[in-house]
Amino acid sequence: MRILVVNWQDRHNPHAGGAELHLHEVFGRIAQQGHNVDLLCSGFPGAAEDEVIDGIRVRRVGSRFSFPLHAHRAYAALARANEYDIVVEDLNKIPLYTPRWKAPKLVVVTHHLFGATAFREESIPVAAMTWLAERPLGRGYRGVDFQAVSVSTRDDLVSRGIPADRIRVIYNGVDVESLTPDPSARSILPLFSYLGRLKRYKRVDLVVRAFALLDGRDARLEIAGKGDDRDRLEDLVAKLNIEDRVRFLGYITEGEKRDLLRRSWATVLASPKEGWGISNLESAACGTPVVAADSPGIRESVVDGDTGFLVPGSDVAAYAAAMRGLLDSPELVTTLGVNARRFAETFTWERAAAETLAHLQIVAKGA
Repeated sequence: MRILVVNWQDRHNPHAGGAELHLHEVFGRIAQQGHNVDLLCSGFPGAAEDEVIDGIRVRRVGSRFSFPLHAHRAYAALARANEYDIVVEDLNKIPLYTPRWKAPKLVVVTHHLFGATAFREESIPVAAMTWLAERPLGRGYRGVDFQAVSVSTRDDLVSRGIPADRIRVIYNGVDVESLTPDPSARSILPLFSYLGRLKRYKRVDLVVRAFALLDGRDARLEIAGKGDDRDRLEDLVAKLNIEDRVRFLGYITEGEKRDLLRRSWATVLASPKEGWGISNLESAACGTPVVAADSPGIRESVVDGDTGFLVPGSDVAAYAAAMRGLLDSPELVTTLGVNARRFAETFTWERAAAETLAHLQIVAKGA
């Protein structure tokens, strides 16, 4: 097949996140099977206009903010030169409304929609623009086939007018080959961790506040990742007088991520909404339980009471109670970790790529 994927970013972009990881893990595997995969995305300072990454031919146009202004024209040029069998819009930011591009066959991969959560992160004008851009989804994508990475995302799409029978749920994978347990690496002192972008909408402040309620317990919190919310979080740590027990790691490599997950007694995620919560599966693959918000998307990557604990999204005391339960029962960390690893092994990128390719072939054939 000749496939064109349209996404705002590639995995080399400094702003890349879970959506870009998914894109390259899935479509890189499809390219390795001999299919021609191109990616149209935005540029960034120092980036080449054309590059091959993971077997995917990457074409960058515009910038993170001007990409929508350049994308349609760039698509038209690529389509004339390559006669794609199918176009895939990777919808994880503002929709591009690619049905207007008149591609012969189109599939939209959806991670999650922001909705009102945009107002927790962006300025009111930017959040309002994002919210308004998502409102006409039902009309703008009428008759288009979708892939959703979770049932929660599928339900969100249905609530916006996309027919359920046009949506295929294909779960993300996790690298269970390199992310593996090592019980000997578990920290002797209780250690909780957060791994992800430091953005206000991720609500890492709730993790910090919950950890502060463990006052008097000999525990540590390590926060890995970068983002514009770091200064606020560091101020909060100072205000709560827990600087001696909290460490900000900044950006960490894949190897350092694996080591952190192995060391941790549990990872903690308080985000109000995710497409899937891939960091939860990465933690599980390393045999580490998760304490997470009972939020859309996230609740599908944690089996409550079996691989970790789901708590009411904004209930700081509930996060603290779940963390305290692990402190009181270290053997529970081991039990949940074993279950978590078993759960993670059911989600592979090979499966995700195979199911994605099969769905694209069905749509391309018009079946």
